[in-house]
Amino acid sequence: MNERPRLCLIEDDAIMGESLCDRFELEGYAVDWARSIAEARERLAGGGYAVVLSDIRLGDGYGDALFLEWQETHGVAAPWLFITAYGAVDRAVELLKRGAADYITKPFDLDALVDKVAALTTGQGEDASGATTLGTSAAMRRISSLLGRLAEQASTVLITGESGTGKEAVARELHRLDPVRSDQPFVPVNCGGLTETLLEAELFGHEKGAFTGAVRARPGVFEQAHGGTLFLDEVGDMPPVMQVKLLRAIQERQIVRVGGEKPIPVELRLICATHRDLLQMVREGSFREDLYYRIHVIHLRIPPLRERPEDIPWLVRRFLEGYAREHGEPVKTLTPTAENALLRHPWPGNIRELKHAIERACIMSPGPGLQADTLFDEPGDEPAPGPDVEGARLSQYLQACEESYIQRALELHDGHIGNTAANLGISRKNLWERMKRLGLSADGGRQA
Repeated sequence: MNERPRLCLIEDDAIMGESLCDRFELEGYAVDWARSIAEARERLAGGGYAVVLSDIRLGDGYGDALFLEWQETHGVAAPWLFITAYGAVDRAVELLKRGAADYITKPFDLDALVDKVAALTTGQGEDASGATTLGTSAAMRRISSLLGRLAEQASTVLITGESGTGKEAVARELHRLDPVRSDQPFVPVNCGGLTETLLEAELFGHEKGAFTGAVRARPGVFEQAHGGTLFLDEVGDMPPVMQVKLLRAIQERQIVRVGGEKPIPVELRLICATHRDLLQMVREGSFREDLYYRIHVIHLRIPPLRERPEDIPWLVRRFLEGYAREHGEPVKTLTPTAENALLRHPWPGNIRELKHAIERACIMSPGPGLQADTLFDEPGDEPAPGPDVEGARLSQYLQACEESYIQRALELHDGHIGNTAANLGISRKNLWERMKRLGLSADGGRQA
C-alpha cells in the first residue's frame, strides 16, 4: 500500500485548522497541524512533507517570514501554499516571485484548495517555483514528462496541434526547463503574419540601406535568440523561397542579414509549430520534404481541448484566478449550470476560446457566480441546458445538477473511477459515496 502524502498545516485558528485537517484526512492525506510559528519550526525540521499549507498571519508571527527564513537556512524541498486575506494579495504575489508555489485568498472555496494541494502533490499543477505546467489530463501529463528530457537533449522540436491548443505554452515550458538556456531569450515569431520580404528581414535581420526604410541595421530573431530558444509559429504558412533559406540557416547554423555579406553564427534551440498537416503538404508539394525531416526530429502533438475535457476545470480555475489578480477582484466561481455548459461545449477555438469565454463571463456577471448564459456571445452557441427542475426546491435542483455533472464526467472517462475522481477534484471514496447516494453506476447510468 502506498504511503499517504504528508501535509504540514500551519494555522492558528482552531475552527479553520480542525476543518482543514478533517477534510484533507478524508482526502487521503496525513496532516501534521502546527498551531504556531514555533510549533511549525519543529514540524518542518522532521521533513518529508509533500506540501506545506500556511496562513500568512499567525498569533506569534507571520507565515511568509517563516517561509523566507526556512528557504534561506534549509532550502525549500516541498512546495508552500499560502492562505491570505484578499487585502494582502500583493504580498502573496511577491512570495510567488520568491519561490512559493501558490496562494489562495479568504474566503476560499475548500474544493478549490483541495484541488491546488492535489495538483502540487501529483506534479499536475504548479511546481515549487510557481511556474505552471500544462494540464491534468493523461495526454498533457505525458507531454510534461517528456519535456524534462527534451530540455536537456533536443535542439530541434516540432509542435503540432489545432489553433489555440497551447503550442506556444508548451514551447515556453520546454525553454523554462532547459538547464542551460532558461535564462537566455525566448523569441517567438509568427511566420504566417508576414509577407515574404518582411519575413526574411524578421528572421535574419538587415543592414542599413538594405531596402527603403532601412535607416539602421537591425538583428533578426535568429540573432536575438542566440544562446536561447527561437519559436517559429505557423511554419507551415512559410513561402517556398523562405523554406529554402530557413533550411540553409538550420543546416549551417549561421545566417546572413538582408543586404549583408558576412555570415553570422547562431547557436539556439529551434522550436517550430503549425496547425497544418505538414506531411500532407509535402505530398502536395507545398512544403519542402528536406525541411520537413530537418524540423521533424522530435514531434509533439498537442490534442484539442475536446479530446481532454478534464483539463477544462483546471484551466478555468487558472483563468478565474488570473482575471481576479489582474483586476483586483475576488475570485469568481462557476454555477453548476455554467460548469455543465463548459463541459458540453466542443471548443473549436480550444484554450484561446475558453479563456475568452471566461473573460467575457467575468465581465458580464455582476455577482460572484458565473452564469451559463454569460459564457457564449452568439445566439445558438449555448450548449444543451442542464437538468430541468423548474419549480423544484433548491436541494432538488442542486442534486439534479450534481447527478448530471457526475454522469457526464463518468462518460468522459469511460467509467474509470480514479480518473473521474481526479477530474472532479474529489477522492475516490467521496465519488463512490456520491454515486451510491445518487444511484449511479460506473458507466454513468442509473443503477437498478
